Amino acid sequence: MATFRLERTPPLPVDEAWRRLTQWPRHGGAVPLTRVTVLTPGPTREGTRFVARTEVGALRFADPMEVTVWRPPADGGPGLCRLEKRGRTVLGRAEIEVRPGPGGRACVQWREELRVRFLPAAFDPLLRLVARAVFGRAMDRLLRQP
Repeated sequence: MATFRLERTPPLPVDEAWRRLTQWPRHGGAVPLTRVTVLTPGPTREGTRFVARTEVGALRFADPMEVTVWRPPADGGPGLCRLEKRGRTVLGRAEIEVRPGPGGRACVQWREELRVRFLPAAFDPLLRLVARAVFGRAMDRLLRQP
């Protein structure tokens, strides 16, 4: 399993950083060759399900996820969202935490535990490297775009 953590301190208040990171269809525009479809009616809560579909030529796979923890930031406290990856190909979990940081800015942590079925553990370092780059770029885009 490839695990990694990304941290950012965008020039945004906590609520706005949370909003930008947890509007699931926006992730499709931030991750190349991917579109995201929410499968359950809003608003987001525990039990919300969505699927990210990625297509690169003939290679296609779906990454279905379910929100298992949903605690938006409130009263100056942190927000936490945990996603369980429930696909046939991509497994693991992701956590997005947004808390108050220095100077009124949000402090964001994105943690992933990622496994690709049938990919031997010897490939975990490469998977970690690629996933950090892809998710880091996506996180930066999501936080930059209103």
